[in-house]
Amino acid sequence: MEPSSALTSGSFVTGTGTEVGKTVVAAAIARTLSASGQRVAVFKPAVTGLDDGGEPDHALLRRAAGSTQRDEEIAPYRYGPPMSPHLAAKLAGEEIQPKRLLAAAHAAAAGADTLVCEGVGGLLVPLAPGYLVRNLAVDVGLPLTIATSPGLGTINHTLLTIEAARAAGLALSAVVLTPWPRQPSTIEESNREAIAALGEVDVEVLPRLDLSTPSSWPRLAPPPPRPAPSPPG
Repeated sequence: MEPSSALTSGSFVTGTGTEVGKTVVAAAIARTLSASGQRVAVFKPAVTGLDDGGEPDHALLRRAAGSTQRDEEIAPYRYGPPMSPHLAAKLAGEEIQPKRLLAAAHAAAAGADTLVCEGVGGLLVPLAPGYLVRNLAVDVGLPLTIATSPGLGTINHTLLTIEAARAAGLALSAVVLTPWPRQPSTIEESNREAIAALGEVDVEVLPRLDLSTPSSWPRLAPPPPRPAPSPPG
């Protein structure tokens, strides 16, 4: 697939599912990098749910990064219905093209110091027949940050996502629990500790953000990826 070379600077943000704060985490990373003086480009392969109204994901990413990218430069495929991108594309009479996604990601990165790429849903969401978000993450080659909720059930969802990422050889930077409450419960604190220990990964937290005021957001800069743990012998 051309272009085939992995990108060298940035972060790929995925989630354990939908509505787990993936766009917010990606926006917070983009804002942190921009505030440090870097030229930040943002990218999302497909956006769905535009019919729902409100600020779309690609617009929030652009605003957080201080970017001047056009809609089509951030999200090459954009659809109205809130559904999986492969189905939204099918209903629109087209098919998402992996080559177009890779070309768009490289074009975005070419005009910036770093790229923040946000996936769609979770790692195993199909973008096109035989091409998952995980395939895109591998092709892009950026370290992975996983957004997930802090509450009950998150240990299983997060560890499954970590396994799916490492099975594909993806480098994992961090898990981010969001929205992290001001006074976390015993369950939430335990979830954080369990994910860090069982997943052998750094676990960050991000409180609920006022999306209208990026200047008020806390810094979120995932650490460098850890080496993948050795398989049990």
